[in-house]
Amino acid sequence: MKRLLVALLGMCACAGAAVKPNVVLIMADDVGWEAFGCFGAEDYKTPNIDALAAKGVRFAHCYSTPLCTPSRVQIMTGKYNFRNNTHFGYLNPQEKTFGQLMRQAGYKTAIAGKWQLNGLYNNLPGCNDNTRPVQAGFDEYCLWQLTKGKGEGERFWSPPLEHNGTFVSAQENEGKYGPDLLCDFICDFIERNKEQAFFAYYPMVLVHDPFVPTPDTIGDAPRTQVANKAPKNKAQQKANFVAMVNYMDKMVGRIMAKVEELGLAENTIIIFTADNGTNRSITSHWNGQSIQGGKGGLKDMGTHVPLIAYWKGHTPTGVVLDDLVDFTDFYATLADTAGIVPGKDDPIDGHSFYPQITGGKATPREWVLCHYQPYWNALPGQFARTADFKLYRDGRFYAPQTDLDEQQDLTGGSMPNAYRMLKNVLDNCPPAPTEKGGRETVDRPTYPDWKKL
Repeated sequence: MKRLLVALLGMCACAGAAVKPNVVLIMADDVGWEAFGCFGAEDYKTPNIDALAAKGVRFAHCYSTPLCTPSRVQIMTGKYNFRNNTHFGYLNPQEKTFGQLMRQAGYKTAIAGKWQLNGLYNNLPGCNDNTRPVQAGFDEYCLWQLTKGKGEGERFWSPPLEHNGTFVSAQENEGKYGPDLLCDFICDFIERNKEQAFFAYYPMVLVHDPFVPTPDTIGDAPRTQVANKAPKNKAQQKANFVAMVNYMDKMVGRIMAKVEELGLAENTIIIFTADNGTNRSITSHWNGQSIQGGKGGLKDMGTHVPLIAYWKGHTPTGVVLDDLVDFTDFYATLADTAGIVPGKDDPIDGHSFYPQITGGKATPREWVLCHYQPYWNALPGQFARTADFKLYRDGRFYAPQTDLDEQQDLTGGSMPNAYRMLKNVLDNCPPAPTEKGGRETVDRPTYPDWKKL
């Protein structure tokens, strides 16, 4: 009887362990919602991402910051930028990340893609420390721009990469395509860890400029660093950008196929998003409109990004949600996924969207916030918004759903209830940044202990 009880307890423990889902979080670089077929794109072919949406949940209202560093710091730490963003290209190594969260929960963790968080841009202390990803909670890594800047080479053809403490030069990777190498790393990590819970974070290098040919379009041209020089012709740049979006989709498809091939789909959540809007030099056709990329700016073209989640057998099929999500929410969602009750060292800003992924009862956000100081010579600002309305700290009030370019300020007259709610949010925020920041900025205020909004 005692042996039977022990056996049953062991079976329960194994069953419990199997229930904890794997997570693959994919974040594309510099591409807004308007470039995906399932969101209404007309210029691009994204069949794999569209299939992910058709099988899972698509969030129509996910908002990032308009630039890479603020978004990457926010998504990894679960904190609004007023708490911890101080420099372009920098994540303070004292910050707890979702990598640490998942590793502490028993997950095997990895990151592959673009890092750009060591402080190279400002030559900050420790910027040459190649253990930063491990400190940030990742057991393994394969990264571009960890301790080496662009002087070592671009991220696409013949890329210089750092792989688990080893620098692999452009010469050593000659003829190879960076996105393929990084996707290979993620797929290999998944296969090697198929018997245990894993978390793979894949901040892709696609589709950031320079806009250059992919393996599908380069033909017989040399595949050295020379191939990373973008053409001057605008039409050819757009053609290359289209090819890069299409190839990005192919990389997502490879990961989806690997998860299926290994029989892990029923226990793996795949999440796809992007760090900010599309490069301003790119104009796309979307739902009968021409959309100019808005990277760096606070309009929807800079901040509205795709979000799709799929967990075979768990997510509702083909559901489109108007629920609001911002980048503080990913940390909270991962904690929920891993069954972790947040502690004193966990962030307070995020709102888990795990219930929406599983089709459970959700209490969606009423608003999202963007506090934006890029330290990148771009105009900073602060806004709060609902799906329909958007209020800036300086008082401008718009309805982006029908006024993407924010031409009609709705301030004055009879204001909707949303205005009063959003004003209350902003009235309780730290001061909004107003001056452009850059390398030489001295005053870099943060408010780490600001109350929960």
